[in-house]
Amino acid sequence: MDNLLSITTFVPALAALILAVFLRGEDEAAQRNAKWLALAATVATFLISLFIYFQFDPNNTGFQMVEESEWLLGLQYKMGVDGISVLFVMLTTFMMPLVIAASWDVKTRVKEYMIAFLLLETLMLGVFMALDLVLFYLFFEAGLIPMFLIIGIWGGANRIYASFKFFLYTFLGSVLMLVAMVAMFADSGTTDIAQLMNHQFGTEAFSILGIQIVGGMQTLLFLAFFASFAVKMPMWPVHTWLPDAHVQAPTAGSVVLAAILLKMGGYGFLRFSLPMFPVGSEVLGPLVLWMSAIAIVYTSLVALVQEDMKKLIAYSSVAHMGYVTMGIFAANQQGIDGAIFQMLSHGFISAALFLCVGVIYDRMHTREIDAYGGLVNRMPAYALIFMLFTMANVGLPGTSGFIGEFLTLMGVFQVNTWVAAVATTGVILSAAYALWLYRRVVFGDLIKESLKTITDMTMRERAIFAPLVFFTILLGVYPAPILDAIGPSVAALVDQYDTAVATFEAASQVASN
Repeated sequence: MDNLLSITTFVPALAALILAVFLRGEDEAAQRNAKWLALAATVATFLISLFIYFQFDPNNTGFQMVEESEWLLGLQYKMGVDGISVLFVMLTTFMMPLVIAASWDVKTRVKEYMIAFLLLETLMLGVFMALDLVLFYLFFEAGLIPMFLIIGIWGGANRIYASFKFFLYTFLGSVLMLVAMVAMFADSGTTDIAQLMNHQFGTEAFSILGIQIVGGMQTLLFLAFFASFAVKMPMWPVHTWLPDAHVQAPTAGSVVLAAILLKMGGYGFLRFSLPMFPVGSEVLGPLVLWMSAIAIVYTSLVALVQEDMKKLIAYSSVAHMGYVTMGIFAANQQGIDGAIFQMLSHGFISAALFLCVGVIYDRMHTREIDAYGGLVNRMPAYALIFMLFTMANVGLPGTSGFIGEFLTLMGVFQVNTWVAAVATTGVILSAAYALWLYRRVVFGDLIKESLKTITDMTMRERAIFAPLVFFTILLGVYPAPILDAIGPSVAALVDQYDTAVATFEAASQVASN
């Protein structure tokens, strides 16, 4: 099928356009039609994306299904996927129908709500498929707008503050990336990502304000991209927008934020930082490893003292993203394999945990941990689902959470044993905050009057959790589908990285002699 990537990307946007133009009114029938059209569009997008997955050849380490044409002012519209991006495309198309299904109880401005999520899906897919710098930047930045509106219009009491904080943090981080892109075009004469991955940016050291810049232009470009992707992940210490955004966002907004939007930062490191600026990545890699280890321990300790369930899970996300950045900048096969696996696994697990919070929030309209207790007596099915994803979040063997953490720690151990040792304490701390949360919400006697009439999960809620349960367990016991798909592309990336670093070190050795 020709133009398969473009069709997959723009089906949700087409559905959003149909909603905007043809659907009128705010009555119950119009709201129902908006929900069904959005659900149909996201399911259709997922089904079309399956053709991408089944046509994809994991042994081909180049970009596949490439679409290229002239676009605006001589710029190229270029799309493609490789082993690193194809599974993020699948994660996005898989999660969005669940997100729409989880939004079935929305009552206010339903049409606009669905339009925002459909546009967001198109922009997220564009990020993972774009093979042109300008196109990537447009998709990357435009994705802020629907999310800003989702938090700001349908969020909680403090939604305006949270939405502006989210927007400003991520937008300001990306300004430096735009400056770096202009410098890259000036140096290479192209905005084609595939060509830029093979272009040698300067590594000659120079001084700025008396500071010696080892790695030269590559290090500066690395820092500019790092600023954008570190905020998006988010990494410590630029993570503070995430808990506010999660707490104020509606349940579906939190699911998209945790499952997909955070992964754009990790994807950016893999697509730009390692292949295009290997020397800069090598020079600053140790700093990133220690920042990641600090993030894991610090945010895990902060999670322990939270009284709001969403905020606790948000800090847990920052800690788990610390494993991702550690694995990426270990820059070896196990580390990067583990980082990608951890991102995909976290997409299922964190989404499910936010959905778990949404289930009881819809019934009780509070996220305070102290408002609950003894739910197992009234909600046994909910207690079972919540327990599974709590254990997966901890990294229990047999769940997908274990595979990602184990591989990243293996990769980091080969590079820096002290960082690995510090990061491993995060596994213990994650067990502490996750089990402490579960014990206070689910176990104990049912003594609060308000909880004595609470009902267990509906069939719709169980249907939403079913595919997340399936993949969390399947990938925990049989991780081969992911590791086989990403393995050859990751091996090619590591070889390219090692060659570039070895060349730089040899040149530095000659110069010093």
